[in-house]
Amino acid sequence: MKKIFSFVVVALAALSMATGCTPAPKQIGLQLYSVNRDMKDVDASLAKVAAAGYNVVETLRSPECFGLPAAEFKALCDKHGLKIVSTHHSIAMDPENEAEVMNQWREVFKGLNVMGAKYCVIPSFKLGETIEDLKAVCDYFNKVGALAKEYGLKLGYHNHSFEYEVVDGQVKWEYMIENTDPESVFFQMDVYWTTQGGKDPVAYLKKYPERIKMLHIKDDLVIGESGKIDFEAIFNQFYANGYSDFVVEQEMPRGPKDEDPAARIATMWEGVAKSAAYLQNASFVK
Repeated sequence: MKKIFSFVVVALAALSMATGCTPAPKQIGLQLYSVNRDMKDVDASLAKVAAAGYNVVETLRSPECFGLPAAEFKALCDKHGLKIVSTHHSIAMDPENEAEVMNQWREVFKGLNVMGAKYCVIPSFKLGETIEDLKAVCDYFNKVGALAKEYGLKLGYHNHSFEYEVVDGQVKWEYMIENTDPESVFFQMDVYWTTQGGKDPVAYLKKYPERIKMLHIKDDLVIGESGKIDFEAIFNQFYANGYSDFVVEQEMPRGPKDEDPAARIATMWEGVAKSAAYLQNASFVK
């Protein structure tokens, strides 16, 4: 942990020396799934997140987060200077019990209100194999999104790569954007999975400038190290569209099966710290 903290401090100090002044801290967010393998002690892990260079978080689930009630989780985030912007949470469709499903969503939204979040993002969903299946999903999202509005929240959907598959001649993700209510549903584009799906994040930001309100910034591991993704062009277009909310998401580092689990956890923390430093130092990140 000391090594990670020192890395971030040195990076920020170098930036300060280069500019002759101490830069104002940027809003750098982290999806807590990135450190999910080391969240048994929530207080200690949130302290590590802050020390790694983050001041915004997107959490998992609601109204409980990592086993804590919404109010307790928020208090810990406040303690460490972490603003909760969003959560990832999903509830399956159940047309025969729609009232109960909506009541479950109400509890989710109440928890997010306690946490002070503004977004609720569905992280993945079974989209079906036909346009009729996909339309039913869009209708469901519209209903949930309309309910979210009653709580002052925005409902979003986060993509992986499978949403770029084609069904009945239409790209699933594009169909979802074009068949959900702009007033009730937005999209959180994961730029890594978009490229993995063979698509251009910048092109989509230009095509749907009002629908993509949040980004997941992701790379093979550390942001910017692979050289595969043009983060500068992505951020520039995102800002040009009038939006600025983003969070880093890092998958658990891969390694040999016999690797010491503690070593992999250390690599995880080092990765999220390096990603924060990269974004803090990047001139194109506001």
